[in-house]
Amino acid sequence: MIALLLAIIYVSFISLGLPDSLLGSAWPVIYPELDVPVSYSGIIFMIISLGTVFSSLQSDRLTKRLGAGKVTAVSVAMTAVALLGFSFSHSFAALCLWAVPYGLGAGSVDAALNNYVALHFASRHMSWLHCMWGVGASVGPYIMSTAITYTSSWNMGYGIIGIMQVVLSAVILLSLPLWKKTPLEEDKMEGEPSMEEAHSMEEVHSGEEGGNPIPLREIVRIKGAKEIMAAFFCYSAIEQTVSLWASSYLVLRRGIPEYTATGFASLFFLGITLGRAVNGFLTMKFTDTQLIHMGQCIIGAGILLMVLPFGNGVALAGFIAVGLGCAPIYPCIIHSTPGHFGEENSQAMVGVQMASAYIGTSFMPPVFGILADKISISLLPVYLFGILLLMAVMYRRVSRLTAHMEGSVEKD
Repeated sequence: MIALLLAIIYVSFISLGLPDSLLGSAWPVIYPELDVPVSYSGIIFMIISLGTVFSSLQSDRLTKRLGAGKVTAVSVAMTAVALLGFSFSHSFAALCLWAVPYGLGAGSVDAALNNYVALHFASRHMSWLHCMWGVGASVGPYIMSTAITYTSSWNMGYGIIGIMQVVLSAVILLSLPLWKKTPLEEDKMEGEPSMEEAHSMEEVHSGEEGGNPIPLREIVRIKGAKEIMAAFFCYSAIEQTVSLWASSYLVLRRGIPEYTATGFASLFFLGITLGRAVNGFLTMKFTDTQLIHMGQCIIGAGILLMVLPFGNGVALAGFIAVGLGCAPIYPCIIHSTPGHFGEENSQAMVGVQMASAYIGTSFMPPVFGILADKISISLLPVYLFGILLLMAVMYRRVSRLTAHMEGSVEKD
């Protein structure tokens, strides 16, 4: 039964990724049809982001009242309704309206699922699950492209994925009894105390359903909370800034042809996806903290390759290296949360980490855009390195401030 639940969670992570790249892939078709400026995609993106920030901050309250399974089912259903709303929309105002439940659903399910996996499954599953998110994010544009090619309708692309989400929501609803028990994985307990064994197949503990939600003002007072929020903010800022500006940097700074730059910039995401697949195996030999430090070092090496005067091939390899370095950081920070802050605080902490990530995603890439416009796009490596340095300092502080926690992150 546990294998069935794990399979459902894997499918859920694929589902999380499916809609994430739809707006960007379909917007070249959407904006002329709706007769709006090309820049208006940013308005929809910001509405979705604000919704995800708000619902992430509410995830502790919702999960303790309903449990991770119900929150996941309701959130996926909300996202499905929003996607179906997109599929019937023929105005920009309608898209903005449906972006509200889309963001609210996405933030809740992201925080609930991540915390559930962090509490109950080995670190490798967190990496592989986020690898599945990458699969979903890669497949989404192909579904949209196929729909536009054969039906000349971007609405159909949203409709197809919306129906997929409806089916997933029904599957999660039927699986709710499985979420009531704490999964047992023998391989998670190798070389560890039998605490997890004692918890196995018991009713979920205070870290999930039941208990009182922790107010935000108390969350930020927890030792290391502000530092982990800053570290997550920095990670997402790096990932999304590279995603948005890699092609432009390669074309405008390095003089690489547009079609080549676009292809290699997409390899950044391939580096993240494949890196997370490999990272799942590395978690069997290294701790979450060690893998996070390795990832930061690889990102630093990638940034260095971007500026070395050894030809465009080295610069292209730099972006791939940055993707590989990003791979372990997100899943390992999430998985280490119960170890750093305690299981009773983990859902609240994951929620604020998700919110910090979405804020970094929303604001830092546009900030670099202003710098590129006012000064030079050549500043991209400097900008990324500054954020990386801050992330490294903040995470090191987290490790020091939470070292007193029994069964800290080093247990994995």
